[in-house]
Amino acid sequence: MSGLELLEAYPKAAKVVKQFFVDQLLESIETADLPEDFKEFARQQEIDDDKVGGLIDNQPRGLFDVLDANEVYVEITVVVGEKTFFIYHVNGVVNNNPPYHNRKEAELAAIETAFKVLNDKL
Repeated sequence: MSGLELLEAYPKAAKVVKQFFVDQLLESIETADLPEDFKEFARQQEIDDDKVGGLIDNQPRGLFDVLDANEVYVEITVVVGEKTFFIYHVNGVVNNNPPYHNRKEAELAAIETAFKVLNDKL
């Protein structure tokens, strides 16, 4: 499922995640050496679902902090052997079917599970 699809499928989780990204943006603006009128303009802008979906797709581990803050814990484990693969855990529950060939695949799958867990929790 893409980041945009996750936002549409899990609206309660989407609200929390979008607010997290807005808060990060505002924090970075406040500490930046920018004119005050530009900062005010940026504060009034909204982050649309397409942009947040792209952030999820490109940097899924960027969500780990917001998930941790909401007590949804994601862990990615690498299994080294004849064939190295990755599995993930959400709140201690292992999901290794199928095993993933790289970390990002596992992270994206874990984020999908984590979105459902977060949405159900809210």
